[in-house]
Amino acid sequence: MILKEYLAARIARVEAALERWVPAETVPPQTIHRAMRYSLFAGGKRIRPVLCIGAAEALGSTPHGIEDAACTLEMIHTYSLIHDDLPALDNDDLRRGRPTNHVVFGEAMAILAGDSLLTLAFEVLGKLPRADDITRARLVAELATASGTVGGMIGGQVHDIEGERQTPTAELLEAIHRAKTGALLRASVRMGAIYAGATPDQLDALSRYGEHTGLAFQIVDDILDVEESSETLGKTAGKDQAQQKITFPAVYGLAQSKVMAEQERLAAHRALEPFGEAAAPLAELADFIVKRKA
Repeated sequence: MILKEYLAARIARVEAALERWVPAETVPPQTIHRAMRYSLFAGGKRIRPVLCIGAAEALGSTPHGIEDAACTLEMIHTYSLIHDDLPALDNDDLRRGRPTNHVVFGEAMAILAGDSLLTLAFEVLGKLPRADDITRARLVAELATASGTVGGMIGGQVHDIEGERQTPTAELLEAIHRAKTGALLRASVRMGAIYAGATPDQLDALSRYGEHTGLAFQIVDDILDVEESSETLGKTAGKDQAQQKITFPAVYGLAQSKVMAEQERLAAHRALEPFGEAAAPLAELADFIVKRKA
């Protein structure tokens, strides 16, 4: 299957799941639901939920209801973006080509919209209609750990904030990005594998794929912040350098960063070798992540 067609089919399933789980704008209190949906349906690439579905498919099947588990990853990701854009954090007024949540709804409602998406993600996992209790519990633990403070997304955000205007080092860079971006991407793959009943060896291989893909994603993100325009990115370009953030180009330079992204792409491919042709979409997703321009 051509990657464009593969993505369109899986994204459609994820969008349908999000529509089922997220209250409509007409449901009281309307303002919070408008704010949640404003950012959630702003046209994201849905990479994380598609990785979740792709991991399940790499095991040879597409288990019923995988899109419900997958859509929780987009809820967590969107909540993190809403909070990242707040004045107290990155103070950005542009996301996905339009005004950020707090610009439209105010800071208080933006904070609550992020909180609501975070909460809803775990409500969905707790209510998964086609998973048994053990699987639900494992998925909750996986997503919570990836979102948390010890090696998770919030921990990475803390390192990122505290690293501003510090001397860029490889050690601090790794601490930031393996947690801030990599943890949720790794969890995306692991959640799909868990939902599909992966063996320990299969889960380990897919975890390694997720780690390499996650690191490649962040390296490319850092490169694009330097090389692309705000119009292309859909968010303010050059913010990393302006805020003296610790990034791959800051530590390694642009040329070496591009070499590193390619190395991670190839490592991701190697991790998929045990799955054969069933993992071809995951391999193409790794290629897409490295070669994207936004």
